[in-house]
Amino acid sequence: MTGSHDAPLADVRPTVRRFHGDEFVDDYEWLRDVEDPDVRALLEAENAHTEARTAHLADLRETVFGEIKARTRETDLSVPVRHGDWWYFSRTVEGLSYAIRSRCPATPDNWDPPEIEAGVEAPGEQVLLDSNALAEGHEFFSLGAFSLTDDDTLLAYSTDTTGDERYTIRFKDLRRGEDLADEIPGTSGGATWSAGGTHVFYTTVDDAWRPHRVWRHRLGTPVSEDVLVHEEADERFFTGVGRTQSEKYLVIGASSKITSESRLLPADDPEGEFRVVLERSTGVEYSIEHAVVGGTDVLLVLHNDGAPDFELVATDLEPVLTTPLASARVGRVVVAAQPDLRLEDVDVFARHLFVSYRRAALTRIGVASIDPAQPGGFGPLREVPFDEELFSAGLGANAEWDQPLVRIGVGSFVTPAAVLDLDPDTFETVLRKQAEVLGGYDPADYVQHRSWATGDDGTLIPVSIVARADTPRDGTAPALLYGYGAYEISIDPGLSVARLSLLDRGFVFAVAHVRGGGEMGRSWYDDGKLLHKKNSFTDFVAAAQHLVAEGWTSHDRLVAEGGSAGGLLMGAVTNLAPDAFRGVLAAVPFVDALTTILDPSMPLTVIEWDEWGDPLHDLDVYAYMKSYTPYENVAARPYPAILAVTSLHDTRVSVVEPAKWVARLRATTTGDAPILLKTEMHAGHGGVSGRYDSWRERAFELAWIIDTAAPRPA
Repeated sequence: MTGSHDAPLADVRPTVRRFHGDEFVDDYEWLRDVEDPDVRALLEAENAHTEARTAHLADLRETVFGEIKARTRETDLSVPVRHGDWWYFSRTVEGLSYAIRSRCPATPDNWDPPEIEAGVEAPGEQVLLDSNALAEGHEFFSLGAFSLTDDDTLLAYSTDTTGDERYTIRFKDLRRGEDLADEIPGTSGGATWSAGGTHVFYTTVDDAWRPHRVWRHRLGTPVSEDVLVHEEADERFFTGVGRTQSEKYLVIGASSKITSESRLLPADDPEGEFRVVLERSTGVEYSIEHAVVGGTDVLLVLHNDGAPDFELVATDLEPVLTTPLASARVGRVVVAAQPDLRLEDVDVFARHLFVSYRRAALTRIGVASIDPAQPGGFGPLREVPFDEELFSAGLGANAEWDQPLVRIGVGSFVTPAAVLDLDPDTFETVLRKQAEVLGGYDPADYVQHRSWATGDDGTLIPVSIVARADTPRDGTAPALLYGYGAYEISIDPGLSVARLSLLDRGFVFAVAHVRGGGEMGRSWYDDGKLLHKKNSFTDFVAAAQHLVAEGWTSHDRLVAEGGSAGGLLMGAVTNLAPDAFRGVLAAVPFVDALTTILDPSMPLTVIEWDEWGDPLHDLDVYAYMKSYTPYENVAARPYPAILAVTSLHDTRVSVVEPAKWVARLRATTTGDAPILLKTEMHAGHGGVSGRYDSWRERAFELAWIIDTAAPRPA
C-alpha cells in the first residue's frame, strides 16, 4: 500500500505488548520476521521509494563521491611495523576495494622503518594476505584476526562474508605461502597464539550473539577435539582472550558494563589452568598488564575500586598465579586517582609504561619510566605535549615489547592524522607519515573550536565545532550536528576527507559531547545512562540551540546525525524538539529499544540492562524507558525530514527497529517532510564493505544532508 508521494505504508497488524499492567498496541511488530516475504517486499519497496525521492540528487551524489575519491591517495602504504625479523605493512591500490598485507625483512638493530614507495614492490616483499582475492565472489567482506606466531612463521586470520560477525579462522604457513588444513567456523573473530605457536585460543558466541566461550585449538587437530577453556554463564558478561604486551602471559577477560574479571596463564603453558586474578565484584572494573621491574614480574592493575575515574597499582605477579588478589587496591600506587582525569588504558614496554587518559574532554598520553631505583619501581607520569586546541592522541601499532621508540598517532578536525615515533625519555619525535589530503588541502583554511552549551540543569556541555575560516556567523550557514552519548564512548577530533564536501559547501560541522559518553570522565557517563538517560537528549537539544544562538546556523538549516545508540538519540530528539532540526539522519538506529530490552532472547539484550536498566523486572525502569524510547513516543505532529539507514544482516540493531519506526512515523506525522528508509541488503552493523562502496554510501548520505540543509533552487 502507498501513501503520499507513493510512499509505502506498512500494513497495520496490531499486537498487544503487556508488561507491568501496561498495554501498548504495536501495529508493526510483524515486521520483525525478515524472512517473511511481505517484510522483504516492504523493505524493497522502501528502497525503491528512497531512490525515487532522491533521484534528483544523483548528480550531486556522483560529484561528492568524486570529491572523496579525488582527495584520497588510492595507491598508498601504511607505516611499516616491526615484529621480530620483519616489517609488516598494508597497501591499498587504485581500483581495489580492500587492503593487501605484506612484509619485508628487517635489518638487525635498525629500528627505522624502511622507506617503501607506494605502488613499488619492496626488496624481499612477501604478500601475506590479499583481501581483494578473499572477497572475490562475495557482496560483503570483513577481515577479523590477523595474528602472527612469535617466530613469524604462521598467520591466523579470520573472515566474515555476510556481515553477521561470525568469522571463520584459517591458518597460513608463511614459509611456504600456503593455507593449512585447519579451519574453525562460527567464531567471533579473534585469534590468540600460545608461545611456540602450537595452540590458538578463540571465542564463540551464543544464540544472543554474546561471546561466551573460549576454546583452545591445537594446530593440526580436528576442530571437534578443541577444548573448552572457559564458559561465561552470566548473560551480562562478554568474554575474550588475548596476551599481555610482553607476550609472556595469556589473559582471559570477562566483563559486563559495570564489572570485570581476568584470568592469567603463562603463554608457554597453553594446556595449563587459567587462574583468576581478582574475583568479580559488582561495580568493580579492572584490566591487567605485565611489567618487569629489576628482573621481577609485576602485575599492573588499572581499576575503579574506590576510584571512579580509575587508578593504576602494581603488585608482584608470581603469587597471583596461585592465589587471587584480595582487592584491586592491593599493591603500590603507580598513578593515583585524580579529579578530572579519567585513566583509560595502560601499555607496557620493557623500560616504560604508557598511560592513556582523558583530561578536559581530550585524550592524553602519559609516560613513566620502569626503574627499580625509583620508589615503587616506576618514575613519575609525564604528559606528552600537543599544541592544538582540539586533538586526538593515542598509542599506535607497537608489536615489539623491547623497542627504542614507541609509535603514537595524533590528529585533529583540521590536521591530517600523523604517525610519529616517540622517544619515551626525551619526547623527541620522528614523523613517519602524515595522511595526505589531495587537491590542495590547506589546514589554515579551516578552524576548529571548543564551545560550551548550557544544559537544562545548568551543566556545561562541550561542543566541538569545525568550519571553513570564512564561514559567516550570521545564522545563514547550514550545519550538521553529530551525537552519540552512550556506553562511555567518546567522539574525538579527527579529520574526515568526506566531511570536507560539507565544509567546502559552507557547512558547519559540530559534535555534541552529550552525557552518556566518556569525554568528561566516569560521572559524565553515569549521568547519561539508566534513569538519567534523558540528559543525553536534552544535552543534544541544548547544543543545537547553542549553535543557533552563537550564529553558527539556524534551526531551518540544521541537520542532526547519529548511529546505533546515537540513532536512539536521534529518535528521541525528534520527538523532544522536532522544530530544532531541518532533517535527521539516523544510521542503524536503536529506536525500538524498549521492545528489544524487554526480550532477553534477543541478541545482546541482557548485557544491555546495565546500560539502560532492566524494564522486564523493574516497573520504574519500564516507565522511564517508555517515556523516551523513540518508537513509542511518535505522535501526531510535524516531523523534520528523516533518512534512516540500516542493514539487513545487522546483528546488533535489527533492521526491524528502523523499519517499524519509519512505518509509525509515516502513518502518524502531520507534516509533509519526507521520511525515508534505506536498507543495505548485503551488510551488517557497520554498513557496506569495501572502500569504494563505503564512499558511495557516504556520498548518498552527504548529498541528502546537503539537499536537506541547503536545498538548491528549483
